[in-house]
Amino acid sequence: MQGKRLDRVNQLVKEEISTLLQRELKDPRLGFVSVTEVETSRDLRTAKVFVSVLGDEAQWTGSLAALASARGFIRNWLRQHLDLRVTPDLDFRPDRSMEHAARIQALLRKIDSEAGR
Repeated sequence: MQGKRLDRVNQLVKEEISTLLQRELKDPRLGFVSVTEVETSRDLRTAKVFVSVLGDEAQWTGSLAALASARGFIRNWLRQHLDLRVTPDLDFRPDRSMEHAARIQALLRKIDSEAGR
């Protein structure tokens, strides 16, 4: 499969899951979840879906559990809304890069304020 096609599939899967999370999924365990990236295998059989959750560790745990339990529903949604021969099996993974970036920025501000004394 060509790289550009795989990139388009990744983007489509990301957009559809994001739409589904905003409009259709009503699990109370699901916090403020954002799909940050999708990596689909070359044969389109599996897709790693990286998500970011706004909140503490309990909200992360609850949101990932909600996504895991809704995996079949989400896959069926993709099957109905995407024109793909094979609908990928979804593997939801945490993406903590936003937390990491915020922590680094806080450290840089602290260093900057200490240097300005």
